[in-house]
Amino acid sequence: MNTGTNTARGAAPGTEAPAAAGRQLVVAIDGPSGSGKSSVSREVARRFGLAYLDTGAMYRALTWWCLDRGVDLSDGDAVVEAARALPLAQGTDPDRELVFVGGADVGAEIRGARVTEAVSAVATNPAARAVLVARQQELIADSGRRIVAEGRDTTTVVAPDADARILLTADERARMARRGLQNGGVEDAEQLRARVVGRDAKDATVVNFTEAADGVVTIDSSELTVEQTVQAVIDVVVRAAGRSA
Repeated sequence: MNTGTNTARGAAPGTEAPAAAGRQLVVAIDGPSGSGKSSVSREVARRFGLAYLDTGAMYRALTWWCLDRGVDLSDGDAVVEAARALPLAQGTDPDRELVFVGGADVGAEIRGARVTEAVSAVATNPAARAVLVARQQELIADSGRRIVAEGRDTTTVVAPDADARILLTADERARMARRGLQNGGVEDAEQLRARVVGRDAKDATVVNFTEAADGVVTIDSSELTVEQTVQAVIDVVVRAAGRSA
């Protein structure tokens, strides 16, 4: 089920051509923690008047569901069954995150420490990933294939046929600094490293989000502002859309 799909908006100046007249436009962005995927993807979706899909929120929602139901995260089969039964409604409006599980708004809870510390156990379950990937692909189809989808493996598994595929990366220093700001500066360097680098190391056992696959454009945002990174992504999308016109 989808809910809260993005409202129709005109494209920002300089982005009209790829988004014109309901034309299909799928943008896939992946990369490591702290690379700026979410904030940049949301803004790109706004600029082009597209829907927005945070695939990571889906893994977090499943983690919350498992924890709430007392599912043993080390029991791979139980996690897969939970994924199949997950009563999820996830919105695709870049201006408003809507994540409901069983009718409960869990948007804030899935960003908390309890879920964050456990989500890798779910995200590294290949069979559970397959279930959620199918749901993510349904949301892309439901958008009329007018969407920015972001998250690990989006360019290679979720939307390998996207019009524009981008690996957004940054060096460790920049990624830790950004995540620290997002968390309000309440974590020390060791905690940040565990949250950013540690989770990436776990997730990298099943998903390659550090090296660009063939046809995927790499953007290193280490020394870029958010606006500069957004513009770099827009430039890639405009070029890609021109090639597929």
